[in-house]
Amino acid sequence: MKATEEHNKRIAKLTFSSVYPHYRAKVEKKGRTKEELHQVIRWLTGFEDDSLQEFIDNKATFETFFQNAKLNQNAHLIKGVICGYRIEEIDNTLTRQVRYLDKLVDELAKGRKMEKILRKEGK
Repeated sequence: MKATEEHNKRIAKLTFSSVYPHYRAKVEKKGRTKEELHQVIRWLTGFEDDSLQEFIDNKATFETFFQNAKLNQNAHLIKGVICGYRIEEIDNTLTRQVRYLDKLVDELAKGRKMEKILRKEGK
């Protein structure tokens, strides 16, 4: 599926605070913890817990969230399909970054080992 410009704009305007509770509920329902969720988010973005809380409190958009992120150098190793989109084929940088996060949360919820979720070059 190809992301449209309208889809990309909608993703950019979504707030992290509106999606975060869904991420948390998804992983906790499957027996994973808030701490593991934060570990995954920290690996991808470099944000510590206090920064995440600021983004939530300020109702920051994903656009703002990822503009301030220091994306992990191995983020490009996140591949596969999420929400009907093949991540490595997404042209829009922001949409691809949001889907990276979606994919990591999905893998966490599915019980994948943390060592596999936090990709290392050459693995």
